[in-house]
Amino acid sequence: MKIVVAGATGLVGSALVPVLAAAGHDVVRLGRRPGPGVVAWDPAAKVLDPAVIEGATAVVNLAGAGVADGRWTQARRTEILESRVQSTRLLVDTIARVRERPAVLVCASGSGYYGDGGDREIDESGAAGDGFLARVCRHWETEARCAEVLGVRVVAMRLGMVLAAHGGALAKMLPIFRAGLGGPAGSGRQWVSWITLDDAAAAFVHAISSLSVTGPVNAVAPGAVRNADFSRALAAVLGRPAAVRAPAVALRLMFGRMADETVLESARLVPARLRESGFVFRHPQIEPALRHVLAT
Repeated sequence: MKIVVAGATGLVGSALVPVLAAAGHDVVRLGRRPGPGVVAWDPAAKVLDPAVIEGATAVVNLAGAGVADGRWTQARRTEILESRVQSTRLLVDTIARVRERPAVLVCASGSGYYGDGGDREIDESGAAGDGFLARVCRHWETEARCAEVLGVRVVAMRLGMVLAAHGGALAKMLPIFRAGLGGPAGSGRQWVSWITLDDAAAAFVHAISSLSVTGPVNAVAPGAVRNADFSRALAAVLGRPAAVRAPAVALRLMFGRMADETVLESARLVPARLRESGFVFRHPQIEPALRHVLAT
């Protein structure tokens, strides 16, 4: 198959592209700068050659400014939202212009769609939450669903925390925990929905190839854990204590509003649609998953 991947150099994209290529697919990577195997596009300027999309079997959109790459100033919030909306809108508009359209558009989204869920388990039927990230995810998914009227199957992958040693939230935690200064965030009772990078890439492949997968998909492992348990598991894998609690007030002083909608927010997601469609997780439990990711 010809598969177009936007955001191919990001954390999930960097794992997904080699998996697709190893399976024999022709992978076209979209990027800001052209290069070997990379086709340039510019969502803000609405620049994308329709020939890139023509004849593709699938389009995957992982493009978007990093949510946790900087404090949420007004300018940063605008960039986070618009980078996702503009990229998705350009892909859908370009799909509408080609004669041979892709069968499926798989667009990233996030567990932040649901807002703070407390202790309740949330499957894909859960209502949208309040807050900035929930609004970003709603707009992101709304743009993607516009492809449905073109006869394209649309999947919105609501990713939890993606575990990888070289990127994402875990990579930022590692220096702190390796120094023996890690521990629960806030009360530690908030739920963390996570997925290993391997399983995240496999879930996207599954969404591309499984005709029964459509609409929102909770791309999380079945073993959601409380923040305190996540911290203990990570510390155990690293052979360090997990006794230094990060008070909520300190996190809010450091990160502002972002702290409430990321590390302090509770998300106990259930991957109902992945399980119903036959997806098998390689890493369903947190401590073995961390040992795999950190190769310990």
